[in-house]
Amino acid sequence: MMSVRLICALFGAATAIAQAATPQDLLRAYPAELAGIDGNMLIWRDGTRMQMDDGQPDKSPEEKLRDGSILDQLSIPYPAGAAANMPPANDPGRIRNAAFFNKMYGDCAAGEVAPKLAPVVWLPSKWGHTIRITSVNGVDRQLADISRELDALPAADTKFLAPPAGTYVCRKVKDTGQTSMHGWGAAIDINTAFSNYWLWQKDGGGHYVNRIPPEIVAIFERHGFIWGGRWSHFDTMHFEYRPELLQPQAAMPALAESAPVSHTSAKTSSTLR
Repeated sequence: MMSVRLICALFGAATAIAQAATPQDLLRAYPAELAGIDGNMLIWRDGTRMQMDDGQPDKSPEEKLRDGSILDQLSIPYPAGAAANMPPANDPGRIRNAAFFNKMYGDCAAGEVAPKLAPVVWLPSKWGHTIRITSVNGVDRQLADISRELDALPAADTKFLAPPAGTYVCRKVKDTGQTSMHGWGAAIDINTAFSNYWLWQKDGGGHYVNRIPPEIVAIFERHGFIWGGRWSHFDTMHFEYRPELLQPQAAMPALAESAPVSHTSAKTSSTLR
């Protein structure tokens, strides 16, 4: 087994390597939707121009979660490949600019997301039921590839994956009031019976707990999905399509062993508990 010292060293190395994403990463991640950058403006292929920086550099973490700009949502490095059982220090990818994602995937409240959903057979040989996720940006194809790779894992891993808890749901995030990535049809929650969520913890989320094996996390990250287990407000069942936060070379196998872990985690925001 890896020693705690080695795991911490590996985690520290991966975290040190991680860098904040840039607007250029948006162009790399979403080439079918985005055409270019002009100063502070993000240019969409239909000619729409969208401001990236809202001119409010001193926003608190809570304010960014509730009203983040496009640059805010890129600002926290996502540590792909870091140990999957170390308590995170912040919330990389949890900031989402609603205007950006409404433009990308549609406004679910206006009925714009559901028509773009496509079927994916989840774990073809081990579960075999159909789920639905957005077809925008080929997210459905990425999830189909993930499904096939997860299906090939040892049978012991199946319990973490099936039945999944859901994909598209038009709803808000409980503590921020902002649209969930599920509302844009670009997220999946795996089996809640073996997952942990910060609001479920008896102490209000102060203890980081994860039971999801690192090989599952690594497969999702290789296909552009970030993991809610890398958030201080942890949500270990949750994966969402955010390829702009994942450098192609960074989506490496997670480094920790798969034993369940619980840590006391100092929160960066007490008002969000």
